Amino acid sequence: MPLSDEERRRLEMLEQDLAASDPDLNLELQSGQPRGMAARAVFGILAAVAGFALIIAGIITQITTIGVVGFLLMGAGAHWFLSGRGPRHGSGYPFLTSAGP
Repeated sequence: MPLSDEERRRLEMLEQDLAASDPDLNLELQSGQPRGMAARAVFGILAAVAGFALIIAGIITQITTIGVVGFLLMGAGAHWFLSGRGPRHGSGYPFLTSAGP
């Protein structure tokens, strides 16, 4: 069902207000690409899965170098994933921060 002229005008006003109040979100919505913490989490998971696949390939082919590269890639992916989810202050890992009683 198409929008009426009044609804279309209100929607355009909302879009303009959003673009003025949060330009980063507006850029992300218009580009269609994930940014920030979501992008780190996605890339981290993809890197960890690719690293795991390389470890398996190294085991199957019995080539140690492939397994080592896979292990390093999997570790880097886990780091990217965890650094994108942690708090923005301190080390990024909640269990490593000193919290007093």
